[in-house]
Formats: sequence, C-alpha cells, structure tokens
Amino acid sequence: MGVVEDISRAADRLAEADAVSLISHIDADGITSFSIISQALAREGIPVQPVFVRQLEPMTVPHIPKDDSLKVFTDLGSGQQGLLEEAGIDPETVVILDHHVSQQAPNGTEYFEVNSQLYGEDYHKCSAAGITYLVARRMNPENTDLSKLAVVGNVGDMMARETGRLTGIAHWIAEDAEAHGHLKMLQGLNCYGLSTRALHLSLSNCDDPTIPGISGKPAKAIELLCRIGVYESTTSARTFEELSAEELRRLSSTVAEQMLANGESVERLFAEQYFFLDEAEKTPLRNASEYATMLNACGRWAKPAIGAAVCAGDRGIHYREAEHMLRHHRSIIR
Repeated sequence: MGVVEDISRAADRLAEADAVSLISHIDADGITSFSIISQALAREGIPVQPVFVRQLEPMTVPHIPKDDSLKVFTDLGSGQQGLLEEAGIDPETVVILDHHVSQQAPNGTEYFEVNSQLYGEDYHKCSAAGITYLVARRMNPENTDLSKLAVVGNVGDMMARETGRLTGIAHWIAEDAEAHGHLKMLQGLNCYGLSTRALHLSLSNCDDPTIPGISGKPAKAIELLCRIGVYESTTSARTFEELSAEELRRLSSTVAEQMLANGESVERLFAEQYFFLDEAEKTPLRNASEYATMLNACGRWAKPAIGAAVCAGDRGIHYREAEHMLRHHRSIIR
C-alpha cells in the first residue's frame, strides 16, 4: 500500500483502540511524536499508558505492557522488529510510526509500520513527529494545532540542517501550521537563540557558518550592530524577532558582505526560521529550534514526561522544571 493508505490504516487502528500503550524515544522527535499521538487519542477519549525508553533493546522490551492494549511505537520500532518478534508481541496489537531504517523480523513476522523512509523522496526528510502528525490529522482534521509539534520534531531531528529549511512533506506540515495561524516562517540568519538571546550573542556564537571577525567576539558583534543602526547603543540589545524587515535586510546584507570579503561561502548563512505565534515572545518555546533544545534537555535528564507536559500546554511547574534543565543543557550547546 501507499503512504495515504498506510496513514489511514494507522489512524483507523488508533481510533478504534480501547486503550493504547505508547512507547516512544526520549529526544525532541520522540517526545513530540508521543505528544501528538497522546493528545489526539485523549481527544477521542482513549486512555494512554506512556512508556519512554532511551533505546528499544532487550533490557527495555520488558517495559512494554503485556496486556490487550494497542502498542504504538513512535520514533522507534522499525529497526527492532526482531526484538518484538522474539518477545512474542502479537503483530495485530502493534502500530509503528517511525523514520529510522526498517529491519524486518528474521522469522517473517510482519509488523505494521508507517515509516517515512518507505515512501517517495518527499518523505525522506520527515521525522517521526511528521508521520505522527499526518496520522493525527487523519484521525481528526481539527488536530491541526498539533502541527507545531511536528515542526519542532522535524527541526529537532535536523531535517532542515542540510538545506536550511524543511523540505517535502515536512515543509507542507509547516505550511499547514502557518495556514491555521500556529506558525510564522521567516527567512533569517542561520543562528541559534533568535527568540531568547540578544542578537549580538546569537551572532558571536554562530559557528555554522563561522562569521569572520564576529564569531567568538561579542564586542565586535555589538560594534557591527551599532554601525548599521540595528542597536542604538552598546547597551540597547534586541532579539532577531524585534527587528523590522528593513533592519533584517540591512543586517543580512552586511554579514554576507563581510563573509564574502573574507573568502567565505554564504551558502549556509541563511535559514528558514519557524516561530510559534501562540507562545510568549522571548521564551524558548517561541521558535522551533529552541523548543526542540528544551525537549532534548528533558530527554538528556531522563525526564521526557516533563517535556511531554510542556508539549501538552503546561506553562506552570513542569515548564519551570524544563527551563531549569535547559539552563544546564545550554552549557553543552552554548
């Protein structure tokens, strides 16, 4: 069957389930995949038992409930079908939503999977979060609010890294989010921290690409921003999102000219950025890259359920705990 048929089949199986055990990976893609499916199921009144694992391996397979629930694997499972077979898990109780390389069970047990790598080129740069969103949208067209989580998952799994933007079905999902008012796409500099960091810090921390005379030199970044009128003074810091279209154009042109003058390619200087209009400005949840970093921090600290709570809308105690983990995580990713 093709991708449309497989997505419909997965959606039908989830919608018809009496109960679901949801087994997921603990990185940003896994947490968003889990959150998309768990929220879609909750809206249908279907109970979910969460099971987060760092890897699906012999030591963690016993954590899969041995009951009559539908076992849904997100961001894992395709490459571990042999383990499922060895554990005697009934293929009639399994749905796999994944994007990793698929490996069939050695004794021929066929587990149903919707895997972006099994379809055309438009799907190859789509993470598990993208696949789970397509299933959730098929379950109920009103689930379009979950599109933002699919964008976070795709960005978090580096699906935009090579080209500076999401492509194929992953970009269609971003367009779907924008069409429903959940997202704003902007062409900007390929820097991190565009929602939370002062612009001179985003520029000076940029190392892919390296900006000659600016990377690693915050004071020089401030000088440049003052010179082109983006900063009024050395103490008037602003973020990327606060700039006008003309200021963005001026900044982009200046940085590009500086790179070219130093013999550097500007191929990776620009990237499509994804901002979420329903999130507060100057917070890590405002854009896809920083949102994904927060979720990865939750996974690194072995608290993916905290990340899932944030994805479900918690902006209280769980969000504050996620912020705490993010502050420690940033010491690694700057």
